[in-house]
Amino acid sequence: MTLNLSRRNLLAGAAALSAASMPEIAQAAREEMAELSPLTTPTGKPEAVAKDEVHWQKIAAYYPTKDGILNLENGYFGVMPLPVLAAYQDATEQVNIANSYYARAEFYADYRAYRTRAADELGVTSKEITFTRGATEALQNLIANYNKLKPGDAVMYADLDFGAMQDTMDWLEERRGVDVVRFAIPEPATKDAVLSTYEKMLKDNPSVRLLLVTHVSNRTGLAMPVAEIAKLARARDVDIILDAAHSFGQIDFKIPDLDVDFLGLNFHKWMGGPLGAGLIYIKQDRLQDIDPAFGNSSFPRESILSRVSSGTSNFAAFNMIPPALDFYQTLGPKHKEARLKHLRNHWVAGVQDLDGIDILTPNQPEMISAMSGFRLKGQGSKEQNKAVVDRLLSDYNISTVWRDGVAAGDCVRVTPNVYTMTDDMDRFVAALRDIVLS
Repeated sequence: MTLNLSRRNLLAGAAALSAASMPEIAQAAREEMAELSPLTTPTGKPEAVAKDEVHWQKIAAYYPTKDGILNLENGYFGVMPLPVLAAYQDATEQVNIANSYYARAEFYADYRAYRTRAADELGVTSKEITFTRGATEALQNLIANYNKLKPGDAVMYADLDFGAMQDTMDWLEERRGVDVVRFAIPEPATKDAVLSTYEKMLKDNPSVRLLLVTHVSNRTGLAMPVAEIAKLARARDVDIILDAAHSFGQIDFKIPDLDVDFLGLNFHKWMGGPLGAGLIYIKQDRLQDIDPAFGNSSFPRESILSRVSSGTSNFAAFNMIPPALDFYQTLGPKHKEARLKHLRNHWVAGVQDLDGIDILTPNQPEMISAMSGFRLKGQGSKEQNKAVVDRLLSDYNISTVWRDGVAAGDCVRVTPNVYTMTDDMDRFVAALRDIVLS
């Protein structure tokens, strides 16, 4: 697949963005685009392409970044690649000009097209998905409106699940009269240890009927063996709601591979779309187990569209789903996944000989992602980890983030992206070694 971007690009130096207006940025994008070579989907083995710095340098040119800062905090939301950003600028202008005419006369034809496109990408039918403003909205609707719970039942989640989803599970205690079971993912978080923990927790808590699972943890970057956890849960008549916010776009999967009936994700983290576009999935024969959102009567009860009630959303953001998926396919899903894991492995290998640091994800290919958490030995407090984050930024111009909520202690999360080079990770390694050894 070749991506033709001959008419669009963005300023090579992102420092000018804050001072430039939207039309100026869009014009600069078009003037700069012709200087970039078209991208072609690689055909080599993903593990080999992952180490090809020349290939990834070409890809990095499609991502505008802030001068002077090494951004290793790509887990908050992702940088839009240039073709998506330019298309988003166009769409924002076009929606604004057409206004309610577009919303009422044209939007739903576009919506149906990219709903089909997203369903194909995920290996499901279009009747099983609809769009939300983000993964949080999708997952909150699933958790809050799951209607199979009764007083005396229990719901369960782990320390590495996302905080807003934990809050929604806790809220079920008041709303549904259920018990809430909480547990910690073990450290070191090997595959065997994780599966043994889930198996034990399900066995020891037979009243659990609903389990929250996070495909890739926003806290440590741990990738969960979802299909195997789902098998354990299904054997005990436990439903899973899967948080795929951080896995979609960085781990190559189809929903049927995961064996879950309920899922939420977004397009703004790893798929390179703009903020404001997410997705809810409900397996077709399970739709009746999720109530309409807030009594939504705008759509038939038999339609998944009734399971979301967002009001007026950002039409331009939704319209970026096809361009984002196009760019993702041009990169090659397996090649992107391999590159992100390579960057994680590269920096981890550079510090793993140090006694003063704990890496919170194991060196098992199926258990890692681009993100990985670490803490200095014996330093699990908020203040200690924020101090590391602050020093990386002030002394080395490296942006990371502190994460709380890990049962064994807070940590620092490191998140490269496809525009990150191994030289960048070497720079981070040197800084981290300096901090650990000082």
